[in-house]
Amino acid sequence: MKSDRSARVLIVVGDASETVDTLYPLYRLQEAGFTPVVAGPERRLYQMVMHEVRPGWTITREWEGYQIHADVAFAEVDPDDYVGIFFSGGRAPEYLRYDEDLVRITRRFFAEEKPIASVCHGVEIPAFAGCLEGRRMATVPKCRFDLEVCGGVFVDEPCVIDGNLVSGRTYHDHGHYMGAWIELLERAVSEAAT
Repeated sequence: MKSDRSARVLIVVGDASETVDTLYPLYRLQEAGFTPVVAGPERRLYQMVMHEVRPGWTITREWEGYQIHADVAFAEVDPDDYVGIFFSGGRAPEYLRYDEDLVRITRRFFAEEKPIASVCHGVEIPAFAGCLEGRRMATVPKCRFDLEVCGGVFVDEPCVIDGNLVSGRTYHDHGHYMGAWIELLERAVSEAAT
């Protein structure tokens, strides 16, 4: 696939985005010939984190992961320039969801039925944006409430496909849902070229 303007895909990040949730999709997009574009509240360096429930723990433990630079700020994003969007997990979404520009972007991707993927806490962004009424999604079980209170349907599976929306529960599911999302992106680019 030619990596041109029509093959750019947004990856939404902020401080405390989950490292594996962010880097795995970024590299998979590159491997598939897409150009991933990292978007955050501002163009700057963000500190990602790693999450895991360790033996003997009943809650998720968090520690610092790698850093990532946002290529664009949410305010600069024109959804027409992108074929799809990815909502990464971690704690970032609970803060990012209040960004008016991100809400605008999110609503456009859903309204235009572009390929959308979400994992773990990423659900909190489209939920807040009012885009999940009647939509089936996977998410980490502790975000089930966020999905259902906004009218979505929780599905406890590693890959849930609902039209243009593909989702997984946690980073353990990347190998299950990412391929389905890449296929949707490839189809969207192919259809746009005809």
